Parts: sequence; C-alpha cells; structure tokens
Amino acid sequence: MSRAQALLLAYAALSVAGFALYGLDKLQARQGGRRVSEARLHLLALLGGFGGAYLGLRVFHHKTQKPVFRAVLLAAALAHAAGWAWWWLS
Repeated sequence: MSRAQALLLAYAALSVAGFALYGLDKLQARQGGRRVSEARLHLLALLGGFGGAYLGLRVFHHKTQKPVFRAVLLAAALAHAAGWAWWWLS
C-alpha cells in the first residue's frame, strides 16, 4: 500500500468514525444516555474526520444550533487543505 493510499484510508476511517459518533451522540441525547464529549467530536474532526462529522451533522440534525461546530469543521477542512497544498507545492 502506498503512502497516499494509507492517508486516504485514514481519512476514510476517521470520517466513518466521525459520522458514527455524531449518530451515537444524537441517539444518546434522545435517550438521556451518556453523551460523547464535544471535545472528542472536535478532536476527531481536527484529526481528519471532518467529512464524516459534517455529514453526521447534516444527516442527524445534530449540533446544528451550535455555530462552533460548523466553525471547527470548516477550520479543520481548511487546515487539511492548506497542509495538502503546502505538501503538493513543496
């Protein structure tokens, strides 16, 4: 497996995890169960799971009233895009 394939696989895995955590947190919120911490949701997005996290936000209609979540997702996506651009142009 090439390095690029490994990175894409990591992004995919983090995105699946982000989507699943948003779904789990929404389910726990409805049932009054133990919630996923906001810090954990943010960290997963910052590590590269921003795609799945955004999809989870939209599909589950979760955390839509908290603008900080959209800001973190946007910042994560921009930071990763900048990193890729820097790497590609170096």
